[in-house]
Amino acid sequence: MGAAMRRIQLGNALSAFGIGFTVPFLYVYVAQVRELGASAAGLVLAVFAVAALVVLPFTGRAVDRRGPVPVLIAAALLASVGALALGLAGSLPAVLLAAAGLGAGQAVMQPALATMIVWSSTPVTRTRAFATQFFLQNLGLGIGGLIGGQIVDPDRPDSFLLLFSIEAVMFLVLAAIGTTVRLPRVPHFSGAAPRQAASTSGGGWKRIFQHRAMVQLSVLGFVLFFACYGQFESGLAAYGTEAAGITPSALGLALAANTAVIVLAQFVVLRLVERRRRSRVIALVGLIWTFAWVVAGYAGLGHGSQAMATAAFISTYALFGLGEAMLSPTVAPLVADLAPQAAVGQYNAAFALVKQLALAVGPAVGGPMGAALHGPYILTFVLFSLGISWLALRLGRQLTPAQDNPSLVRVSRTVASGPVVPRPGEAVSV
Repeated sequence: MGAAMRRIQLGNALSAFGIGFTVPFLYVYVAQVRELGASAAGLVLAVFAVAALVVLPFTGRAVDRRGPVPVLIAAALLASVGALALGLAGSLPAVLLAAAGLGAGQAVMQPALATMIVWSSTPVTRTRAFATQFFLQNLGLGIGGLIGGQIVDPDRPDSFLLLFSIEAVMFLVLAAIGTTVRLPRVPHFSGAAPRQAASTSGGGWKRIFQHRAMVQLSVLGFVLFFACYGQFESGLAAYGTEAAGITPSALGLALAANTAVIVLAQFVVLRLVERRRRSRVIALVGLIWTFAWVVAGYAGLGHGSQAMATAAFISTYALFGLGEAMLSPTVAPLVADLAPQAAVGQYNAAFALVKQLALAVGPAVGGPMGAALHGPYILTFVLFSLGISWLALRLGRQLTPAQDNPSLVRVSRTVASGPVVPRPGEAVSV
């Protein structure tokens, strides 16, 4: 990695570490420590999603016009203020306002960081760069959650203030690191130009809606996030508790198994997939997740022992982690490779918006089904997982060979010498 990429990845890891300090304990903090009740805690979680949905439609254009670094710094400062305010808030309006600031800041950071990675990489190195980002995010979240769990005490409100203060400091560190990043120009790669880029008219969202491959990738992304992340802490957890009799401690082990598989397998998986067609890799993820849902069905609907049901449920989360490790070097780099040179931020923000929509709809649909309609719940998500494979293969027909397999691209002889800081609105040549 170059100097810019190393700093970007460091900031990414530290911010994830800070988020890990607070996310697992947010419900307890609002409902019990501040004594605002379960409904208020649910409202706070909803505000996070709403804030992201409000700001993301405007984020992409800001990134492309102003550059990703200023947008990242502003978002990190907003998130830092929101985190500290949340630790100090005592009333429901104050908690909601702080949550809105924190949620908006975190949402804007995602496409800004993704665009910085794109500007600091090439189509050949981008696969490994996004895999590294995903690895460091999960490692930071896991370590932050473990340390935060040792600090937090529901009987000591000051312990929660300490957690939110640490999170605020990590966002300030991210902003400080952002000020030191000098984004380089990257070499031009033949065969990596977006299909349909020249034929689309207009800009912004109109250009995205006219780009068939991006529309298909967005639909695929919604199904991916809806069938996986949208079920982790809602439908799948409710199903495991109600149908399989999984204890809270076993559910914690399942989540730990998911993170462990990602951290341990990420770079092993990367070596296996980085020279293969992205559409085929995503299709394979759909099959793996289909098997994961079948295993979950056995855990809740089978007639084995409780130990077997628990083992099957933990295996389900582990299989999801394997699929996630395969997606990190394929989906995010593909968004970047589909984007026209001047609209990388817009495309990253659009895909982040799709993810947020899936994360908002997923729990609303999966939660009630997982708690009460056990058989239909499993069948529904088996079909969704098979749909992932079908959508991925269909998307592959819309991609150029270089977009589907970046190892095929060729480097142009015209390479910028030395790092160049792009001016606001200046396109990076990829």
